[in-house]
Amino acid sequence: MASFVGKTKLFTILVLWLSILVSFAQGKERWYYEFKYPFIKRASSFSSQSSSFASKGNDNRFDYIIVGGGTTGCPLAATLSQNFSVLVLERGGVPFSNANVSFLRNFHIALADTSPSSASQAFVSTDGVINARARVLGGGTSINAGFYTRASSRFIKKMGWDEKLVNESFPWIEKQIVHKPVVAPWQKAFRDSLLSVGVSPFNGFTYDHIYGTKVGGTIYDRFGRRHTAAELLATGNPQKLTVLIHATVQKVVFDTTQGKRPKVVGVIFKDENGNQHEAVLSENPDSEVILSSGAIGTPQMLLLSGIGPRDELKKMDIPVVLDNVFVGKGMADNPMNSIFIPSKRPVRQSLIQTVGITKFGVYIEASSGFGQSQDSIHCHHGIMSAEIGQLSTIPPKQRTPEAIQAYIKNKKDLPLEAFRGGFILEKIADPMSTGQITLKSTNVDENPSITFNYFSHPRDLQRCVQGIRMAVKVAQSEHFANYTQYDSPTIEKVLNMSAKANVNFVPRHTNDAKSLEQFCKDTVITIWHYHGGAHVDKVVDAKYKVLGVDRLRVIDGSIFTESPGTNPQATVMMMGRYMGVKILRERLGRRAGI
Repeated sequence: MASFVGKTKLFTILVLWLSILVSFAQGKERWYYEFKYPFIKRASSFSSQSSSFASKGNDNRFDYIIVGGGTTGCPLAATLSQNFSVLVLERGGVPFSNANVSFLRNFHIALADTSPSSASQAFVSTDGVINARARVLGGGTSINAGFYTRASSRFIKKMGWDEKLVNESFPWIEKQIVHKPVVAPWQKAFRDSLLSVGVSPFNGFTYDHIYGTKVGGTIYDRFGRRHTAAELLATGNPQKLTVLIHATVQKVVFDTTQGKRPKVVGVIFKDENGNQHEAVLSENPDSEVILSSGAIGTPQMLLLSGIGPRDELKKMDIPVVLDNVFVGKGMADNPMNSIFIPSKRPVRQSLIQTVGITKFGVYIEASSGFGQSQDSIHCHHGIMSAEIGQLSTIPPKQRTPEAIQAYIKNKKDLPLEAFRGGFILEKIADPMSTGQITLKSTNVDENPSITFNYFSHPRDLQRCVQGIRMAVKVAQSEHFANYTQYDSPTIEKVLNMSAKANVNFVPRHTNDAKSLEQFCKDTVITIWHYHGGAHVDKVVDAKYKVLGVDRLRVIDGSIFTESPGTNPQATVMMMGRYMGVKILRERLGRRAGI
């Protein structure tokens, strides 16, 4: 008995010691980021008394207010702060001390976490596709699969960007947070399979967008630790940069004095305690509020601030600042479909490292395995799932909150064995199908209504069929058969396994394994590359200034008519640096020193 009591006490002491070590490690990490980023503060620390819209002084006013500390907002803020005072307002928290964000093995957790404090905010489009938007400093770079690859030269020309400055801005990002991946076995089998089915040549490791098969960069280092756009803030000027976390902007505020063109004076935001604050621009006419809230957040913010279709704004009792029917229109999401490949042998987790860039407008990528760390939960990482469920067979009107919660619970309770294998992903490069964003309420915390109209254009469906045929050939290659120790499956078996997977809320059809067109429609998912809603010449001008008002600009993926490259994060980060330099040079010339 004494021996048992002694062992129990020892066990208790060990548990307490481990708890102290964990707390110390977390505290050390928090101390580290607070030391490295002293300008990051909680929103409740902000005092707006000396910078209210009614005051005339310049105390506590800002040259630039950036709404959204995401993929574009962070490099943009770091750059502008070299010469001007910058306030960044980010609705989420920091990624640095969040294990769900920081480690590759826990990639799926942030996406599966539906709590209000999660780094991702889930939504379901009206098409029935499950999706997510970032809610954390660093934006999409804090929750994505990490693949880093530049836009094509065609895209750069289409955007009208200065190629010299573009080629200076990409390396600025890459030197700080991008790494060469340690290629996983699944990715090697995938690479060899792509080449065997004709996606050639092999272009080796490169950031460039080149037809054929290649290995791209990653924002995960060799230890599996994520490096996000938030780290780019370290290059900012701490004397001129303020970053507020848990700062949710409610609306942009305009001076709409009778007879004058609407002019932005600042924003209203709430802090983590729900208290409202006013952040005010300096009186300099070149000062600006810059919306960098992403392809969903930016159109939503424009609408909430009174810029959008008059009838829609009046329906929500939002005072009309500017009638613009194009706000929220032209939304697109690159449709993706996947096929599951089972394996008889354990498969190491890998996210996207290798890509096949075809000449018929389809990208082929792959992922594998499952993170099994102690803080992991039993659910797949969200871009596709091997589990079988029944919610997709329930008609849309019967998908009650209870049914959705049951769906989420079933995902979390699945055994790890269900994920022994991997996926081949097929994504449409430049979808011609488009949709729109409309408000459901005036609550900024609530997702707007989002429609992408996947495959409404026949060309998208045609390319999907081509892509699925190629993905099946990849799955049937001898390279995967040798690696998985499974016999090469028939096309019907491959499609059946994937068609039964509960990946969205789209009702299934009995002919999914026989009609590739139906398979594409029924198993469509997302890889979070949505864009549009504030297009050039419709909502913003060539310098991305919002048409019809003064001192308001948009710099993020909402200006795009297509998603750059196979994966957009490289170009979106580059754009933040690029536009920051452009603005400094336009305002200061050689005095910008940049």
